[in-house]
Amino acid sequence: MLNFFKILAKGEKLKIWRISGIKIALLATLAVLIIFYIDLDFLYLLELKTLDLRFLTRGIISTSEKVVLVTIDEKSLDELGRWPWPRTVMARLLDILTHYKPKVIGLDLVWAEPDQNSELKILQAIAQKIKDSQIKNSELENYLNQALAMADHDRMLAQAVANSQRSILGYFFLFSSAESSAQEKHSEDLSTLTAYNLVRYSSTQAQGAYVFEAEDIQMNIPVISAAAQGAGFFNIFPDQDGTVRWAPLVIKYAGKYFCPLSLVVLQKFFDGPPLLLQLAEFGVEKVNLGEISIPVNEEGRLLINYCGPPRTFPHYSITDILHGRIPKENFQDKIVLIGATAIGIYDMRVTPFGQVFPGIEIHANIIDTILKQRFLYRPNWVTIFDIINIITVGVILGLILPKTKAIWGTINAGLLFILFPLAAYYLFKYKGIWINMVYPLANIILTNLALTVYRYLTEEKEKKKIRGAFQYYLSPAVVEQMLKDPEKLKLGGEKKELTVLFSDIRGFTSFSEQMSPENLVKFLNEYLSRMTDIIFKYEGLLDKYMGDAIMAIWGAPLEQPDHPLRACYTALDMVADLRTWREKWRDQGMPILNIGVGINTGSMVVGNMGSEKRFDYTVMGDSVNLASRLEGLNKLYGTSIIISEFTYSLVQGEILGRELDLVRVKGKDQPVRIYELLARSSAATSEQRELVQEFQAGLTAYQNRQWSKAEAIWKNILQKFPEDEPSKLYIERCRMLMQNPPPPDWDGVYSVTTK
Repeated sequence: MLNFFKILAKGEKLKIWRISGIKIALLATLAVLIIFYIDLDFLYLLELKTLDLRFLTRGIISTSEKVVLVTIDEKSLDELGRWPWPRTVMARLLDILTHYKPKVIGLDLVWAEPDQNSELKILQAIAQKIKDSQIKNSELENYLNQALAMADHDRMLAQAVANSQRSILGYFFLFSSAESSAQEKHSEDLSTLTAYNLVRYSSTQAQGAYVFEAEDIQMNIPVISAAAQGAGFFNIFPDQDGTVRWAPLVIKYAGKYFCPLSLVVLQKFFDGPPLLLQLAEFGVEKVNLGEISIPVNEEGRLLINYCGPPRTFPHYSITDILHGRIPKENFQDKIVLIGATAIGIYDMRVTPFGQVFPGIEIHANIIDTILKQRFLYRPNWVTIFDIINIITVGVILGLILPKTKAIWGTINAGLLFILFPLAAYYLFKYKGIWINMVYPLANIILTNLALTVYRYLTEEKEKKKIRGAFQYYLSPAVVEQMLKDPEKLKLGGEKKELTVLFSDIRGFTSFSEQMSPENLVKFLNEYLSRMTDIIFKYEGLLDKYMGDAIMAIWGAPLEQPDHPLRACYTALDMVADLRTWREKWRDQGMPILNIGVGINTGSMVVGNMGSEKRFDYTVMGDSVNLASRLEGLNKLYGTSIIISEFTYSLVQGEILGRELDLVRVKGKDQPVRIYELLARSSAATSEQRELVQEFQAGLTAYQNRQWSKAEAIWKNILQKFPEDEPSKLYIERCRMLMQNPPPPDWDGVYSVTTK
């Protein structure tokens, strides 16, 4: 028992290491998963480009119609002068917008340094001198204070910001030592910047969770900062290819977690709901604006759902607003963002919708994404989903491709290559989910390529095996046909209706004794070659040589609907060729030889028979044995070709045959009607047709116990055909039966006791 399990285990081990289509697919999938884990930069960039393509394919989507842009554009620069403008211009703009009653004003601008106004400096110097001279003149002092107030543009801008009661300022963080060292170090009042109202930690370890952390800050001067309703950073981090797809929603600085301009604007728009930041060990777990839960990745970044190309949101030129050219209804209860769109101001970014995209409109898209809660999802847990997709396409191809033809395998892989991007696009457009396309598609390509190479190698091996197994048994044309479609060849046993032929040389044993071994081999080679050529002519399978005997099959390994007729034509040509060859033998003084051929059609088992290391493609079954017995009956009846009733019923319209007898061959209980094959119907002579008719009449009389009548008929046949051996045989039978009549239940069956 132990040895049995050892053998079984050994067999299972061998099966495990056998190469198969599914294993090739799994190996290719494993290779893709390894590359996915390594995360090669160029493949990641390629995936980013597929995301851009999804945006472009989807096209423009509707906005909330709550966000408008007030822009520093080329028209404004032409009419108001080069940037930066006097801060009084921006103060006047804020005053006008405040009068138009927008819900909130967000400024994508920063005034980090005091205004360098020369008038203010002169007036300040005069005021200082008057103070130093201790001149007391109230009228002069009032006038001077008014002049100072009019010249203090920073304070005028701050006053406009304060009067609006809806202005949110912007600022930005510095992240590198080089950036921060270039700026003047000073301690700002961070209380004017909007930070998260609530910061929660999922665990104590979450306090050290990674978020973007700044080295320094560049914010508005204190007088302006103190006047605003809040302030948010407007830092944006492009991806590796320089395209902006994500927006950071949290940056840590000086131990606090600060909010972006977009969130601060929305907080003001929704009348001050709390801003919640929840941190876990892995990073940012949750960002909430009141009841709105904003999906972010572990770094706290929001995937921006761009509504479309530049100018998807309404743009209004600052100069048009200052000159009263825009109706105030366009701004009422809206979110107004002020920023630059002029190319010369260099606030242009690259986005999926264009290479020149205003930074202010990126903020508009962020706000609109949150406002409509039309989020795109790409948290890091989607990685698991991507891995499942990679494995799934590999398994599907591994199961389908090895079982299909090469062309259909390529079509199936192509369909999957098309369907997967369509599914990814559907998830993106209708569900807001960004799944990885590059790696599953790479797996489709790699798996299909690997399976194609594997198929090519195995098919070449199989073709070589087929060619080696059949090149000596089939005509080259048939072998090539099999190689074109190996699936027609079903190796292994299967039951089919086929036709089998046996042939043998009569008296070969005594004939061979009269020849030297060399001449005998030469004779046999020539004889077998000629007979084999005839078999190949009718695309038969040469099963084997057995000395001077030949066994051939029709109907396998390729389907041949007319296999009985092919076998009959082969037998007729073999006998005809032998008659031609006899002239050569007669000239050489050699004895005249005949051959006997037996043909039967029936159900038989065909396939590879033998051991795993050595086998033959052959047939087995009672139908095969019957054909062999029929070949032997030619000796008894003095004929050349005998076919069974099963073959005759399938070819009787195409050949001329005469019924010979109803026999019970050795080894079979059921009698079989046998026929002598005489000629093709198209080539049969009138004498042959007459012979068939008269012989049938004699056979009918014989089967009806009319021995004398039958004998007379066959004697008459011999007068016309003196060499007709079957007639001679039946005359002897008639005489014997007249002398020894059979019992009353005699059925006319002749039992053959020898093979």
